[in-house]
Amino acid sequence: MTLTALSGKEPSYPLVVDLDGTLIATDLLIESFFSYLGRSPAGLPFLALSLFRGRAYLKDVLASRTQVDAATLPYHQSVLALIDEARAQGRPVYLATASNERFAHAISAHLGLFDGLFASNTRHNLAASNKAKVLLEVFGDKGFDYVGNHRDDLAIWRHANRCHAIGLDARSSRTLNTFSDVDIIEKPRQTIKIWRKALRVHQYAKNVLVFMPALAAHDFSIHTFVQTSIAFAAFCAAASAIYLLNDLADLGDDRQHPSKKKRPLASGALSVHAALMAIPLLALFALIACLFLPWMFSLTLAGYVALTTGYSFWLKRKMLGDVVGLALLYTARLLGGAAATGIVLSEWLLAFSLFVFTSLALIKRYTELLVRLDGNLPESSSRAYRKDDLFILAAVAAACGTNAVTVFSLYISSSAVREIYTRPYILWLLPPILLFLLARSLMVAHRRQMNDDPVIWALRDRTSLIAVGISALIVLTAI
Repeated sequence: MTLTALSGKEPSYPLVVDLDGTLIATDLLIESFFSYLGRSPAGLPFLALSLFRGRAYLKDVLASRTQVDAATLPYHQSVLALIDEARAQGRPVYLATASNERFAHAISAHLGLFDGLFASNTRHNLAASNKAKVLLEVFGDKGFDYVGNHRDDLAIWRHANRCHAIGLDARSSRTLNTFSDVDIIEKPRQTIKIWRKALRVHQYAKNVLVFMPALAAHDFSIHTFVQTSIAFAAFCAAASAIYLLNDLADLGDDRQHPSKKKRPLASGALSVHAALMAIPLLALFALIACLFLPWMFSLTLAGYVALTTGYSFWLKRKMLGDVVGLALLYTARLLGGAAATGIVLSEWLLAFSLFVFTSLALIKRYTELLVRLDGNLPESSSRAYRKDDLFILAAVAAACGTNAVTVFSLYISSSAVREIYTRPYILWLLPPILLFLLARSLMVAHRRQMNDDPVIWALRDRTSLIAVGISALIVLTAI
């Protein structure tokens, strides 16, 4: 354990502040774990072996292999105000945390608010009773005020002169209220709005692709609609679970991004513990949905989850591999819709989808690079692209979009289209509209007017929606 203190006369009752969940709205052990796995997924067995040597050793291993940017961490302003008040009164303030000493020193140096700190090291895990023992040795019983957030802190509050608690659960709060001097600090609730943002409910629109095989085959039966709706729900649950997992692995990069830093996990609005609880629940919901669908759908969804997980922890850091991965994830939704209903996918639809989704994935990367270029941000540690790759990404996106239009035009010329359309010649009105939509997406991105995923942007763009509506009327007329 580490104690760093300034010399000089110390007034009675110094203020001792916990770190994880108290000073900051996150948990550095969980963050460092997912940050390490995000960059070295093959290191999971190594971490498991490290845990056998104790939590303190595991924390030290993670702290030595990951970094924390103290300037971008989500700090609880109410706790910072409490620290400022104590310092204004001339009281010494100490940081006492179960996190590793490397992280503690980095945060202490950034804030410049602490007269000393206590933290875990390779051999000692400064948590719960261990922390209480150290504080008792240094300050004595009832010789300090303590700010914490977890039921494990009850072992310390029992010996504190005054107890400050932030975001404590109801059961622990009742126990804490039996102590002499208690101050309960409220923190913002994790509202439905916050959960909607964290689960990326707005991204569920992408899962509408599972309905595409039925629409393309002109199968409008109730049974097909029900089966496809269940498949849609399964994909939504699985996608939300992976979004949470991806956000946990990307917290460091997200906090440096001008818009991603507002995400619930990156901003601290949603706790990492809540996200870890939600992931298995969402996975269970998806698994239950699979029970009502053919086994081939379960296999397709499992492949989607495996590919998405691989994308989150490995593929997204590979140049162009991430783009192909994103295109395959879109295509997997089409395959899922076909598997859920027993409809055989057309090779034309598969070829078209691969080109158009690759184009959209490239536009997404192009937009992200523009943000870094305009904001003079450093190169992303979780992406394999540099700022001077912009023109190449734009060129390949345009080429893939053009190929998609070409494939669609060839489909209209084929004999396959005459089997399901009575007036297929009307479909020739669609290629110009499709080319307009793809070209316009790239132009809007280039003009810095697209701040989101191109698919989500299109769903909010009035011109794009009108073009899609006209396209739907053309298809209906051709049937």
